[in-house]
Amino acid sequence: MNSFSFQRFFAYLQKEFKQIMRDPSTLLIAFVLPLIMIFLFGYGVSLDADKIKIGIILEDTSTEARSLVNAFLATPYFDGRTGYDRLALEEDLTAGRLRGVVAIPSDFSRNINRGTKATIQVMLDGSETNTAKFVLNYAEGVVANWNLQRGIEKTPLPPPPIKLEPRIWFNPELSSRNVLLPGSVAIIMSLIGTLLTALVVAREWERGTMEAMMSTPIRIREMLLGKLIPYFLLGLGSMSLCVSLSVTLFGVPFRGSYLVLLLATSGFLLASLGQGLLISTLTRNQFVAGQIAIMAGFLPAFILSGFIFEISSMPWPIQAITYLLPPRYFVTILQSAFLAGVIWDLIIPNFLAMLVIASFFFIITARKTVKRLD
Repeated sequence: MNSFSFQRFFAYLQKEFKQIMRDPSTLLIAFVLPLIMIFLFGYGVSLDADKIKIGIILEDTSTEARSLVNAFLATPYFDGRTGYDRLALEEDLTAGRLRGVVAIPSDFSRNINRGTKATIQVMLDGSETNTAKFVLNYAEGVVANWNLQRGIEKTPLPPPPIKLEPRIWFNPELSSRNVLLPGSVAIIMSLIGTLLTALVVAREWERGTMEAMMSTPIRIREMLLGKLIPYFLLGLGSMSLCVSLSVTLFGVPFRGSYLVLLLATSGFLLASLGQGLLISTLTRNQFVAGQIAIMAGFLPAFILSGFIFEISSMPWPIQAITYLLPPRYFVTILQSAFLAGVIWDLIIPNFLAMLVIASFFFIITARKTVKRLD
């Protein structure tokens, strides 16, 4: 009597597919929500520090000062605006319309011609810490290049004996979009996979259909597998949509294997769906299940997966927690598949880790799901 019945399983599976097709909210979560999020990550999130708005106060109108201003305006990292009124540019910095202000004092050219040290003031908006660091570093680089060029023009020097020839692997354009979008796919799938299944069993209890299901001969394994497969296929559809948009619309390179990506996604979906099933089994309330799914699925994936924040820079207790999160492993596989190709030394251990976590969730869910009414 405890044997697995394919007849009961396929009947229950058919019922789940019909329920999904009749429930618009499930299709919205599976396809519309990923579409919105991939557009937000693609167009709204960027770590590229270019065209930073700065102001340049020109208190010295000499040839040297204007040459330095042209050096600031020529760099692609700055969107510079020249002015003569210090107070107006400082007000723009205070209001957030500028991220930095470079002030060239009135004695700039006189000190240079005398051979004494000339000082340039750089005012930064410290409320944006990373941007302020970028502005300071870029400004120092512009001044250093200007000094070097000015020295070469006055006294031509022989070519240096050592030439630095940089070569950037995996992301030659240094575009943050090429890194963020593959990682964002893992974040989206964490939310979708956990949220979809977190609402399933909770909805059954709220609508009163779980009581009727408990009176049928269906076994727990048949029920869990019947609920898993439809949402697993929906998750693969969401993944296909996100990857297609990343490659075709946003131009992110894909250098790996789609088959390997499919296998990795399957392992990650099993972990996410298992987590969602466990949440829905324990809560039996759609609202509570949805809130826990966001807290346990989306937020840890966003903060602790290495998607934006480097895991190696976190305190060691937090680093230890990241090993319990499937997105940590999936982000690594996605970034490898998109930018580097199939690197088995990265893919195999991360894939196995996701399978271990998925097995844990399903074992706990099977033990917590019993055929009785409390």
